[in-house]
Amino acid sequence: MNYQSFFSRAASGMQESAIRKMGMLGSRGSDLISFAPGYPDPASFPWDEFAAIAADGFKAREASALQYGPTRGYGPLVEAIGGVMAARHIPSKTDETLVTTGSQQGLDLIGRVLIDPGDVILVELPTYTGAITAFTNVQAQLVGVRQGSDGIDLDDLDAVIAGLRAAGRRIRFLYVVPNFQNPTGLLIGREKRLALLAAAARHDFLIVEDDPYGELYFSDVAGPADTRPIKADDSEGRVIYLSSFSKTLVPGLRVGWLVAPAALVAKLEIAKQAADICTGALDQYIVWQCMKSGVLDAQGPRLRALYQQKRLAMEHAMRRELGDVLSWPEPRGGFFLWASLPSGMDAEVLLEHAIARRVLFVIGTAFYVDGAGRGAMRLSFAQPSVARIEEGVERLATAVRDALGALERQGGVKGASIVSVPGMTS
Repeated sequence: MNYQSFFSRAASGMQESAIRKMGMLGSRGSDLISFAPGYPDPASFPWDEFAAIAADGFKAREASALQYGPTRGYGPLVEAIGGVMAARHIPSKTDETLVTTGSQQGLDLIGRVLIDPGDVILVELPTYTGAITAFTNVQAQLVGVRQGSDGIDLDDLDAVIAGLRAAGRRIRFLYVVPNFQNPTGLLIGREKRLALLAAAARHDFLIVEDDPYGELYFSDVAGPADTRPIKADDSEGRVIYLSSFSKTLVPGLRVGWLVAPAALVAKLEIAKQAADICTGALDQYIVWQCMKSGVLDAQGPRLRALYQQKRLAMEHAMRRELGDVLSWPEPRGGFFLWASLPSGMDAEVLLEHAIARRVLFVIGTAFYVDGAGRGAMRLSFAQPSVARIEEGVERLATAVRDALGALERQGGVKGASIVSVPGMTS
């Protein structure tokens, strides 16, 4: 039976995540080294602490951990999130907080509550694929703004807004990942964050600030001073702030949250009631116990040291194997390295050579809303061990040489000149 005629217009336009596709491919065989998914290192998971917390909860027959709970979230966890927000210089109340099934659900709820079909949403070029999916699924029109070396380009933002206003278009919000952006790893500077708030007030739009990586800064970052959320300086209630425990505890618990003005959270809560009634209470209970017992606080220094070691291993291997062929901005936190390819090389073609060499990455086009990105790739250094990172980069270098050789034979590249990635300015 052909079900095409039964699909809604929104469903007809839905697309599978390119990263999920790569994740499925990466599961095929232990010899394949995948730099594709942004998965944390399982060695960082607090296995023993989780086992003890769960055992104690079951032994005590903690009914609230297994019962249906409030849509807004497990009460003690909602209160504890207020403490996390205070540490990030964001005052918040319980009626301004909503626990979500990962921050991805927060993006989906925002799309359902704030977007009508055809509404304009501004995003960075490039931007997080999960946001692209969430907003396009509710039929938004995503319009990109270029990035510079320190994040979103303010001049291009003004130019894009002027063009949209001249065409009579209304902008609902700007979606931005200011801390170690997925996919570029870029960090937006303090002055630019304040300028974004001023632009939102001047042009009357909201900001959706996604901050899953802010706690994962490296030693070449001042720390909380450099990663201070945009929301921390939001005096008008224009910023919806999202974060998650997926990167600092474990992704499998699927516990994230958002903080926004109470009037917005009330509508988002109603939308969430239709989606899942309540986030998993057991997951939230375990997260709360991790916060209460100090497990979460202990994770921060361990994770920063672990991922900095992996970043250094990847960059050292990349400079050794591909330093004269590829270029990339140095990630100062997070999970990702964003590499520009030699002029004339297509990341999708390179991926074919890489798969043949048993190594994976994500092609740049997955992160662009304007069709650009063929000359870029995202590499995640978070999950593989240091030894696998080094071996994987060696395989990648062989794949790049294979692709360069094929291009030279076709007359499509001269030497190994590197070009900037579309959507990014120097």
